[in-house]
Amino acid sequence: MSAPIETDVPARLDRLPWMRFHWLVVLSLGITWVLDGLEVTIVSAVGSVLEEPETLALSASDIGLAGSAYVGGAILGALFFGHLADRHGRKRLFLVTLVVYVLASAATAASGGLRSFVLCRFVTGMGIGGEYAAINSAIDELIPARHRGFADLAINGSYWLGTALGAVVSSSLLDPRVLGHALGWRAAFGLGALLAPAILFVRRVVPESPRWLVIRGRHTEAARIVEAIEAGSPAPRPPAARIRISPREAHGLLGVARVIVRRYPRRALLGLSLMIAQAFFYNAIFFTYGLTLTRFYGVLPERVGAYILPFAAGNFLGPVVLGRAFDAVGRRAMIATTYVASGTLLLVTGGLFLGGSLTATTQTLMWAASFFFASAAASSAYLTVSEVFPIEIRALAIALFYAIGTGTGGLVAPFVFGRLIESGDRSEVFGGYAVGALLMIAAGVVGWALGVDAERKSLEEVAPPLSAVPENAGPDRASMH
Repeated sequence: MSAPIETDVPARLDRLPWMRFHWLVVLSLGITWVLDGLEVTIVSAVGSVLEEPETLALSASDIGLAGSAYVGGAILGALFFGHLADRHGRKRLFLVTLVVYVLASAATAASGGLRSFVLCRFVTGMGIGGEYAAINSAIDELIPARHRGFADLAINGSYWLGTALGAVVSSSLLDPRVLGHALGWRAAFGLGALLAPAILFVRRVVPESPRWLVIRGRHTEAARIVEAIEAGSPAPRPPAARIRISPREAHGLLGVARVIVRRYPRRALLGLSLMIAQAFFYNAIFFTYGLTLTRFYGVLPERVGAYILPFAAGNFLGPVVLGRAFDAVGRRAMIATTYVASGTLLLVTGGLFLGGSLTATTQTLMWAASFFFASAAASSAYLTVSEVFPIEIRALAIALFYAIGTGTGGLVAPFVFGRLIESGDRSEVFGGYAVGALLMIAAGVVGWALGVDAERKSLEEVAPPLSAVPENAGPDRASMH
């Protein structure tokens, strides 16, 4: 353990006005969610096409299995790369994970059967899962406190820009007048691999997190980065508060789990509730979105993308429209509101679906209304787990909650819903909807009871660094100045 360092780096980052630098961070790192949305939408849109003999001749259960493999890879990738992000830095890892995604996405386009397709989806998921851990950490540590809620929600909401892109591209490429089913699905999966190199080039100019550098004892480097950022600020800067940091080694997975359980049990329950509910809600429905439309409403495979567009619009607008309220009204009230509203609307949608009262269009509109709130709710889950734990364990904590939540609520959901849809029984599908809806409502209640009032507060105030030492204390003490 090194001698204590007195620093004002965190406070200097929080006092900055919104600048060109922050737009760079949002655009170059937020693109992760665009890629994830693109991947998931393509699977959903081409799902029924992959059942055809001239493609991969998969069953609905096989497609659900591939969806589960993608989620399983994301879980493993989040844990593996999350640990490395805390140990070796945010920047190095968000470059590595993008390369993993590029290679796996290109391999998916060349897959020749169920085994290779599932394996490629697994590795693609690893890249995306690793991105979540490294990038959520970097974004929260670089964005000023008063903008953190809105920025985080808006960035997570950009997932649905990828969804819209995937819907348009898949519909176009599957059109018999363009490439048709046999080649169109391969070209759709290859699209992500073509986009990612440009993203990699832009990311190279995003600096390492100064907050992470400080807790690793690299204060001079951190101060130099902050000075460069401040040089682009025209506004006068008030004096910044200082804290004392005693740099120490990174924690492993078991060490992170111990810190969370012993120091933050209420926050652990909060994070798990939010992550499990939103993971089941999304993975159950969206991975099988295209199958529902084709099986129950007779929508042609090449037309599925058109039905995804209004759904994507509702999901994108939710975080953008409601995001500022998470900073103004507060985390607790908005988390409860968005979770309960989305669950209630999905329950109503499921009832109408069961009664045969919906068409493909009205089903899509009801989904869009429900997911307007669900998108903000899901984004707030990632915001919560990324800001309520100390910086030393932030990336791995995000990964851990993502893994548990997604493993519990999302890993089996695509496969189970694939089987439910394959049965052709509306009552069985409604049962799946009801479970997802009730999970969201219950999570909303937990969010109200255990929510952390983190709005407009610095990360160090919300969760003091484990390596922080108070005034007049030795370097072995661990609390906030």
